Amino acid sequence: MQYPEPLARLINSYMKLPGIGAKTAARLAFFTLNMEEEEVLAFADALVSCQRDLTHCSICGNITENDPCPICSDETRDLGKLLIVESTKDLMSIERMQDYRGLYHVLGGVLSPIQGTGPEDLTIPQLIKRLQEHEEIKEVILATNATAEGEATAMYLSRLIKPSGIKVTRLAHGLSIGSDIEYADEITLLKAIEGRREM
Repeated sequence: MQYPEPLARLINSYMKLPGIGAKTAARLAFFTLNMEEEEVLAFADALVSCQRDLTHCSICGNITENDPCPICSDETRDLGKLLIVESTKDLMSIERMQDYRGLYHVLGGVLSPIQGTGPEDLTIPQLIKRLQEHEEIKEVILATNATAEGEATAMYLSRLIKPSGIKVTRLAHGLSIGSDIEYADEITLLKAIEGRREM
């Protein structure tokens, strides 16, 4: 049986979201169909508002309503530390800790020759310009993911930044809290051994 055209369009729209297959998209579409009209309008308004009212911070690349973003505008931040992340989602995860008080730079992805993503496709040129213009930055913390692309991006940035005399560090990788050594893969164990510290 074929879905009515408006419902089929809604299902196809849901299928464009990451991790949503045909069955889940149909379930979401039928759920939406049974919502009150005010709820549907509020949902639609939230989607449109995200596209219309949000922009990227001209300094760090974070998603924000106001440029510059609240983090870059915060005068209590440690101007000597700059943490580099792949995406705003990563930035927000670190901010939830409420312990890091430095600044950020959002790359907008990682280097990936297979997908054709080079340095010019990310905010690397803006990062280099920022480091040149702000001598107060003494440490760059590379917080890319522990994937092949994330590691390659971190190595590339390290080679690019180190000649300027700025300290370059990398987030530690290894065993997560509560995990068993016997279930860890070889790369995780290797990173845990390399990142060991004195007690």
